[in-house]
Amino acid sequence: MINPPVLGTERLELLPLLVEHADEMAAALSDPALHTFVGGSPGTPRELRARYQRMVAGSPDPGVSWCNWAVRLREESRLVGTVQATVVPSSGRLEAEIAWVVGTPWQGRGIATEAALALVAWLEQHPVHTLVAHIHPDHRASASIASACGLVPTGRWHDGEVRWQRDTVAPPPP
Repeated sequence: MINPPVLGTERLELLPLLVEHADEMAAALSDPALHTFVGGSPGTPRELRARYQRMVAGSPDPGVSWCNWAVRLREESRLVGTVQATVVPSSGRLEAEIAWVVGTPWQGRGIATEAALALVAWLEQHPVHTLVAHIHPDHRASASIASACGLVPTGRWHDGEVRWQRDTVAPPPP
């Protein structure tokens, strides 16, 4: 199991997700436009508390690590989004599916890219072999973030989204 530590960048603190973050995150992520590409609707504080409680408890599969962070913008001292990695065994190695979201008021400032890059740098320090993100083909902002993290579209699809991927280390010799 991989446990997420506090991570920092020049402008951000990535804080391991807590149930107590739910109220502030519900406000930060309240814009229905955030669900344009992924579906659903903004979670209420109560819904997020229940979801975060499940996430903080961890995966019921001991081989899977759920690594979730709340993204705090230092200059405003407020939570503005989340980043996450689900680390799973795959062909004898570890694969991390990563995702990010930043509230509408903070978009266009490079916050999601900065947070995702910090997440990727942290994952590179672990025995994670492959990074994966699933991105709606029309979501240019997320495609840009994935590209900044070194992921490339594979042409493979999953639930209407394109699989982006990057190997983090060379495979072992045969």
